[in-house]
Amino acid sequence: MLIEEYFQEVRNIIASCLLVQLSNVNYENRSIYRGFIRGELKFSDDSVLYLREFVDVQITLDREMYSYHYENSSKDLIFRYDNTRHHKKLNLPNYPHHKHDGSEDNVISSNAPMLADVLDEIAGLLE
Repeated sequence: MLIEEYFQEVRNIIASCLLVQLSNVNYENRSIYRGFIRGELKFSDDSVLYLREFVDVQITLDREMYSYHYENSSKDLIFRYDNTRHHKKLNLPNYPHHKHDGSEDNVISSNAPMLADVLDEIAGLLE
């Protein structure tokens, strides 16, 4: 797969989410296989998802870095998934993958979700 193909997949996922009211996402090629995505998606209730992914798609989809930070209209954290390596002392089973659930301090183990999974979770919260 080429990075442009992955970028198009992300565009299609965002376009198919009917709850997204406004999308501001930048796609930056680093090579034909590597790229960086950064942006924000605003939802019908004025909540916002800030997303970042640094991906390499040469062999398989490898998200070397990701963060999906979702907050309500008052800018209170609802959740954030990321793979930043700052919670090693917590001995999370899926380290470095984790979720901040409701607050920065409430860190739980999680699998590495894809953007579609995160949007499905948000849809469940908004319905």
